Amino acid sequence: MSIRISFDGEQLEGRDGQSIGGILLANGHRTWRTAAGAERGIFCGIGICQDCVVTVNGVEGVRACQRTACEGDSVEREVRA
Repeated sequence: MSIRISFDGEQLEGRDGQSIGGILLANGHRTWRTAAGAERGIFCGIGICQDCVVTVNGVEGVRACQRTACEGDSVEREVRA
C-alpha cells in the first residue's frame, strides 16, 4: 500500500510503514536540514545523532529516521544556527 506526504510543499509517495527519512531518500532528497551552515540528512539512521530532524505537522525536532510516515503528513525543513 502506498502513502503520500508533502515535503516543503512537494508531494512524495512512499510505502506504508516506511520512515519519513526513507521516503525522502527514496524520492531523491539527500539533505533536508541546515545546521551551522551545513546541509544535513540521515547520518546514523538510528535516532542518536539528530542530523535528520524535521518539522512534522507543526511539531519541531522529529527524527525523520525514526518516525513512521503517515498518509497526509506535512514535513518541513528545519534550520538551526
